[in-house]
Amino acid sequence: MWQRGAVTGRAPLDVELALLGGGGAASLLLAALDRHGVRDLRIAVVDPVRRRGQDRTWAFWGRPDSDLDPLLSASWQQVEVATPARRRVMDLAPLRYAMLRSGPVYDRAAEAERRLGATRIVAPAESVVDDGTCVLVRTGGGPTVRAGWVLDSRPRPPARPGRTTWLQHFRGWWLEADRPVFDPARAVLMDFRTPQPTRGVSFGYVLPVSDRYALVEYTEFSPALLTDSGYDAALAGYRDLLGLDPAGLRVREVENGVIPMTDAPFPARPSPRVVRLGTAGGATRPSTGFTFSAMYRQADQAARALAADRPPVPAPAYPRRHRWMDAVALRALDRGGVGGPDFFDRLFDRNPAERVLRFLDGVTTPAEEIAVMNSTRLLPMIAATAGDAADRIRDRLRPTRPAPAIPAAVVGVPPSGGTGDAEPDVAGSEPGAPPR
Repeated sequence: MWQRGAVTGRAPLDVELALLGGGGAASLLLAALDRHGVRDLRIAVVDPVRRRGQDRTWAFWGRPDSDLDPLLSASWQQVEVATPARRRVMDLAPLRYAMLRSGPVYDRAAEAERRLGATRIVAPAESVVDDGTCVLVRTGGGPTVRAGWVLDSRPRPPARPGRTTWLQHFRGWWLEADRPVFDPARAVLMDFRTPQPTRGVSFGYVLPVSDRYALVEYTEFSPALLTDSGYDAALAGYRDLLGLDPAGLRVREVENGVIPMTDAPFPARPSPRVVRLGTAGGATRPSTGFTFSAMYRQADQAARALAADRPPVPAPAYPRRHRWMDAVALRALDRGGVGGPDFFDRLFDRNPAERVLRFLDGVTTPAEEIAVMNSTRLLPMIAATAGDAADRIRDRLRPTRPAPAIPAAVVGVPPSGGTGDAEPDVAGSEPGAPPR
């Protein structure tokens, strides 16, 4: 039995496509199916939560785009990268840096879901069994779904532990000021003037929506999370470093998040008819945590394939050579061969901004990548390359071990005293500002 709209009864639901998860990746896919004119496809969306409102922020770069531009909260042609030694302002033309909040994405997905006639099952997917001809999805409290294809965007740990595993963890305050204090024409992409952790990298950034409203965030790349008070102290310190008077600020929302930074594998196709999207499908760039652009590409490619009556299998999120370069870079940072501020400062100092940003998105040519690699310090990278090769050999000789789950974010609310008394929405954020 298959029925558009609400599901009643407990008979198996036969569909051609089941989407497991309803976050950013699934929302982009629903919109892409609608955009590419997919019709008369039986679709089920299985997710225990109906996503609405501003629960995360994405940031990305690219050329102006007629599809996403109407949804943006802000975009910037100029960005700033700061170190203790200097502040560099870069013009991104012909690219621009853009901020997209989740509310408009979820609204568009809901409209696409209605136009596609998809069936929504508000329940978790408890088991997924692929026999090579169809996939049986058993749900907790909902009907069993029998699908021709499953696109699964639920968070999952990698297939095995990585040789290097860090976390990108962060907290951001959406600050509203009493008077103009932000420059809405320029985003602060990376500000490495923050105190650096013993093992890892930290930076702040500022994404202004207007001269009185901006997302101010503190981010660390490191093996372990901070405490709740640790994030607030780091953010307060960065606010003070920016010269912002806390007496004239109100914290309207708080964003917290954790993103894996690891060379561990995330298999994009665990079985013949199950395809993973988003972070679970390898869309997160290991060396930076950026996810949105690859996630958008995955959704567009899968939708185009379905519109052409082909299997909905997108191309790998990043070329294999990029995954290798990420593994080497992560190892060099983790072992102390290079310092984070110096590493990123040299990239932007010795390359056009467009080349660096395209490299971080995984869309550069081999010749451009050689130029980027020549920007780094040679001896530490050679040592990291040799160490990575040795560890790859050891990985082949020892049994596969399960990878630990990605820890949940430390959720915080506005600190008391000096930052206003607004009641915030507490949000989780996903690859947003750099390098997420």
